[in-house]
Amino acid sequence: MLGLMKQISKAELFLGFLTISLLGFGGVAPWVRHVIVEERRWFSDKEFAEVLGVGQILPGPNTVNAAVIISDHFQGPIGVLLCLLGMMAMPLVIVTALAAVYYRFASIPELGAATSGSRPWPTSSLPWVSRLSPCSTGRWCR
Repeated sequence: MLGLMKQISKAELFLGFLTISLLGFGGVAPWVRHVIVEERRWFSDKEFAEVLGVGQILPGPNTVNAAVIISDHFQGPIGVLLCLLGMMAMPLVIVTALAAVYYRFASIPELGAATSGSRPWPTSSLPWVSRLSPCSTGRWCR
């Protein structure tokens, strides 16, 4: 499946996936390809497509699955742990920092009023979404 075996150090793997997590907070798929194929040249487009294809059929997020396959290919189980740490560290730090800021300022009445309207939106939108589904009109679900 994967072509020539390149020597990628554990530090390079960690920093590569840390870069991906910093660039793609909330959606990393395009950044994974950019960093792995274009910037670092660890894989060709074909090799990356093969890895991502396998990652898509496995349970879990496809980019995380692809990252595990890639890091295992280069550095084995230790590389997998470093890769996952690199991918998860920055989103965890960012979300924790945002939660700490919110916790610190949540008692300000203006902030509470600004954020109170956003909480019920997903629940209140469900009836409208279900009304628009093809099954509710009886067109496709019979």
